[in-house]
Amino acid sequence: MSAPPIYLDFNATTPVDPAVLEAMLPFLRDRFGNPSSAHAYGRAAAEALARARAQVAALLEAAPEEVVFTSCATESINLAVKGIAFARRAQGRHLVLSAVEHPAAAEACAYLAREHGFEVTAVPVETDGRVDPARLLQAVRDDTALVTLIHAQNETGALQPVQEVGEALRARGVPFHVDASQSAGKVPLSVRALACDALSLAGHKLYAPKGVGALWVRKGLSLHPLLHGAPYEGGRRGGTANVPHAVALGAACELSVAWLGSDGPELQWAMRDRLQEALEAATGASLNGPEDARLPNTLNVSFPGVIGNELLEAAPEIAASTGSACHAGTHEPSGVLLAMGRAPEDALGAVRLSLGRSTTEEEMYVAAAALERSWKRLRR
Repeated sequence: MSAPPIYLDFNATTPVDPAVLEAMLPFLRDRFGNPSSAHAYGRAAAEALARARAQVAALLEAAPEEVVFTSCATESINLAVKGIAFARRAQGRHLVLSAVEHPAAAEACAYLAREHGFEVTAVPVETDGRVDPARLLQAVRDDTALVTLIHAQNETGALQPVQEVGEALRARGVPFHVDASQSAGKVPLSVRALACDALSLAGHKLYAPKGVGALWVRKGLSLHPLLHGAPYEGGRRGGTANVPHAVALGAACELSVAWLGSDGPELQWAMRDRLQEALEAATGASLNGPEDARLPNTLNVSFPGVIGNELLEAAPEIAASTGSACHAGTHEPSGVLLAMGRAPEDALGAVRLSLGRSTTEEEMYVAAAALERSWKRLRR
């Protein structure tokens, strides 16, 4: 039986950490109480929920009561974008975002424009995939209800100048939402340092299960709920709490705090850079994204003269992804890379390799060799 492929798609999703699974299992078995119930079962669930909220808050350097549990990052982003926009529509109906946002944010803004008369300004990015803070701030108007900005771009890993933007927006009194779905657990996060008003994260991007996310909301910020019902989550989201998954997310955030305090991110950065150097030397691959202002685990490169999807199909030894869509045998270049000014043929040749906490040096050698062989085979 052949060995499973080397997993290099941690930006797509992560495996559930064994410690996270162990933390949530009791709440899928005998600790099944509703945290709103007054009896012993309910109190046990409420205590677990409070602990999980504090664990998430610790990762973000926030107050526990500011954390809202959701079903996923997409819900968190929609709650932030639509919730803030609806709460502030009397002050203005203008939204600002970058041209490389995740579809959750871009489509939420498009919905507000299409159905509720908002105007949306998408600010172009530079060739390295980062937005110029001055250019973004020039797009802000007196009637701007919200600025939303992705912290780390999911395809390229490019880290946006969130703190600089946040400080300027705070001085102007404009609410600021940060999509940290891809950066949480990979780089340090402090909602105070980022000067944001809301921040979204996803459980399955940091070794918790799919089906849970969180939204941090600054105390005092008006937020229109999207799910109406009992006044749970401080009145910001209806619905009985998903205690097992909230516990899992809390445990994952606690593990992330420990990981970020170790030498793990630095070692990961070094492995990624060695992989990049090997691919550039062997195939002439070119980097998509900034050299330094990038997630330590993310490498997006374009291989000359080939299509990224076909390159990965020819390298079954690894499991990775591209930013391109493939439908019925046709290939479309990544919109993110096109927004960065990459030529369509270069964007079609892109592959995203994203490392995880379990990735080893040996796997990097195997991956580099497999991609080199596949590239040479396709070029012939």
